[in-house]
Amino acid sequence: MLVTRAEDMAACRGMRMGFAPLLALLEPAAAAGHRRIALIGIPCQVHALRALQDRPGFEEVFVIGTPCSDNTTTGNFHRFLALVDPRLESVTYLEFRADYHVEIRHADGSRREIPFLMLPLADLPADFFPLTCRTCVDYANALADITVGYMGGTGAQWLIVRNARGEALLSLLGEEVVLEAPQSAGRRTAAMRGFLANTERAAGGLPLRRMPRWARPILAWLQPRLGPRGLVFARARVEMKAIETVPHLRRRKPRMMRNMIPAHVWALVERYGLRPGRDERR
Repeated sequence: MLVTRAEDMAACRGMRMGFAPLLALLEPAAAAGHRRIALIGIPCQVHALRALQDRPGFEEVFVIGTPCSDNTTTGNFHRFLALVDPRLESVTYLEFRADYHVEIRHADGSRREIPFLMLPLADLPADFFPLTCRTCVDYANALADITVGYMGGTGAQWLIVRNARGEALLSLLGEEVVLEAPQSAGRRTAAMRGFLANTERAAGGLPLRRMPRWARPILAWLQPRLGPRGLVFARARVEMKAIETVPHLRRRKPRMMRNMIPAHVWALVERYGLRPGRDERR
């Protein structure tokens, strides 16, 4: 939506996984006389924006990026919500957090915190996420002026400020924002190897290996205490998206690998034994 009032911005808080034609609003914004705009988007939207931003005649474009959030149709998103919360109609807010929990808020003020390991991800259909989301190579939204998300944080949020525009946006918050240096703890290699094995099964049409139900609460308690945290968590998320890219393209679009996998992705996955074939790299 096109937001011109602070109260409307507040109403947009939270994560929504449904596809949205965000850039379709560039022309209406320009037609309404707006010359300075800020856009909040995920990496694929921001990449397209950078190719288009000079066309409508905006004087300034500020880009607030979030990390890639695997998207799906709005109907699929609602089906996912129905699996994790019986009160679907009253959900007002959803957020994936760096402490391995999903936070859900309801209209009556109540909230739930669900560990990642307790989410019914294995119950989702194989086509829940499109191939484009399974092959994202810019998880951290590198073309945004500032990236905000849960990816490398241990507290409320995590920030990458990339340029003067990002600095200007952050400075507008003044004393409302409290910054601290990123932390770093835990190990990720074993978890990444397990993720690779499951991804290869999924790309081949095989069912995911499900964790025993009795083990999930135990590991959900251990994960935020012993698993990757802070910058290690951020590296794990970037590597997970890179790992996911290769098997899915090999299975479904092998001829596109030369053009869709940049060199930095091959560098990330090499440590886990994934290397390009003769026709898979430029």
